[in-house]
Parts: sequence; C-alpha cells; structure tokens
Amino acid sequence: MSTKNKVLRILEDNQERHLSGAAIARDLGISRNAVWKAIEALRSEGYTIEAVTNKGYALSQKGDPLSPQSIERHLPARHPFAISVRKRIDSTNSEARRRALEGVREATVIVAEEQTAGKGRPGKSFYSPASTGLYLSIVLYPNLQASQGQFITCAAAVATARAIEQVTGSAALIKWVNDIYCDGKKVSGILTEGTIDMESGRFEHAVLGIGVNVRKPAEGFPENLVDVAGTICDNERGAVRSELAACILETFWNLYATIEDCSFYEEYRSRCFLIGKPIVITRNGTRIRAKAIDLTRDFKLVIELPDKTTLELPYGEVSTSQG
Repeated sequence: MSTKNKVLRILEDNQERHLSGAAIARDLGISRNAVWKAIEALRSEGYTIEAVTNKGYALSQKGDPLSPQSIERHLPARHPFAISVRKRIDSTNSEARRRALEGVREATVIVAEEQTAGKGRPGKSFYSPASTGLYLSIVLYPNLQASQGQFITCAAAVATARAIEQVTGSAALIKWVNDIYCDGKKVSGILTEGTIDMESGRFEHAVLGIGVNVRKPAEGFPENLVDVAGTICDNERGAVRSELAACILETFWNLYATIEDCSFYEEYRSRCFLIGKPIVITRNGTRIRAKAIDLTRDFKLVIELPDKTTLELPYGEVSTSQG
C-alpha cells in the first residue's frame, strides 16, 4: 500500500477527529514531510482534509468521498473483493473488461468518481457526472451458459434494490430487465457484458456494471433525462456512497454464489412493476402495444399482444403505455 493510501486509511479510521502530522508520521514510520505530501496528493484527488494549527489533520465527509478503504469499512473482514477507485475513467465496464483480458482474479472491482463514456444498453450511454453517483464494475468468471447471462443482471438488480432500501429507506422497484426505480424515476442501470467460448457456449468472463444516481448534479440532469432520472437521496444527506457500494457488492456476491439456482427469482418478480400493466415494446424499430402478464423462471417477460397471442421476450426495449 502506498504512503498516500496509508495516510488515507488512518484519516478514515479517525473521521472528524484531528490527528497531528507527527502522530501520523510516528504511526507509519515516515517523516512529517512525507505525511504533508500525502495529504496534498489526497486533496488533489478531491478529498477535503482540514488542517488546524495545534490540532492536525481531519478528513471531512463533505463531498461523500470514495476510496477502497471507505468501502471496505462497510464490508466483512474476509470479503473477496479487490477494489480500486479511479477519479475519472472512460467506463468502469471497459476498464474491468481490460482487466479481465489480462487475467485478473474474480471479484476485481473498479469504482469511478466520474465516467466520460458510461455504458448503457446497446446504443445508449449512462450519464455519469463527477461526485454525485456510484459507478462500479465487477469482473466475474461465471459457470453459466451464454443463454443464462440474464441471471447475472437480474441478481444484480435485486442486490441493488435491496442495498438502496437498506441505505436510504426508499422503496426500490425493478423495471424489466435492468433498471431500478424509486418514486417513479429511474435511479440505477445495470449492464452485463461478456466473452463467450464458442465451443462450449459458456462464459470465459463477464463484466457486471452498476450505476446509481445518488444525488442530483449541481447543474441538474440533461434535458433528455429530466423527466426520467431520479436520485436515491437528496443533496443534504451525508456520506452514503461507500456504504451503498459495499452493500451492493456483499448482497450481489451472496446471490452470485448460487446463481444457477435463481433463488432471487420470486423477489425479482415481486419487485418488477411492469407485470399486469399495459406496455409498449419496440421491435425492429416498430412500437407495439401489449400487456405484461408474467415472468418466466429464466427471466423472460411474457406479454400478451392485441390479438391475444403471447410472446416471451428474452430482452428488449419496454416502456409503460403512458411513456
């Protein structure tokens, strides 16, 4: 661990308490100048560190900072994750995929403060401004057939919904397949990508990406998202992103351990607010009105068309008839 990260860990372990540079230097066996350089490096990365004469340094929770240490504080001692946090990145999914191709171990996690090219469903992006959201991706080596890839997305949807409820108290519902809604607004999107072995038809690796709108950006959401996007808490709430990240990771990992059993199916179905409602599906560029009537055990959406015939959709663009 670098000196900078060692200093950060000490400050995070003593949040809102002032520690002298001499005390930190003594604990780490380094010079006070090295402590000062580490503090300046952390400030340059966006951490708010107060310095008070005769008291020392204290890490402020203003801005809800993210770090491996702040996330790990909310995880069990023997967790499996190798977490890294990037200030700015093109896409956590893209970085996780690059890492997977290099052969990193399963449960490698990439977290970012900001994404410049956040990924959504094919042809779409995920708006990822700095400091107001949680953007993370996990490298996985699942023992699943390509046709079962939806299991990963659906397990992640349940895990994210649970985590939002645990951390904020807000009820979270799922819009098939991969979106989380609170109070009628989309607050989270999930994207699973992977590489398939053509001979076996199984995953060589998968990358699970989860993005959550935690707070409203200072400049607001872009015009095309204003009526759709929501947040899980208001801007007055204190630090929640590290706790949320840890809760999502731990909950998902528990579901992933037996993912082939789909033990989360009933919960996913009960949270899926489209079932029983009129919807609009987009097929080959054409919008078709239908009704969502059920969900199969492998997470296909069963719909009834105007002529009373039924279809099972494995994936696709679906909206409520009002949307």
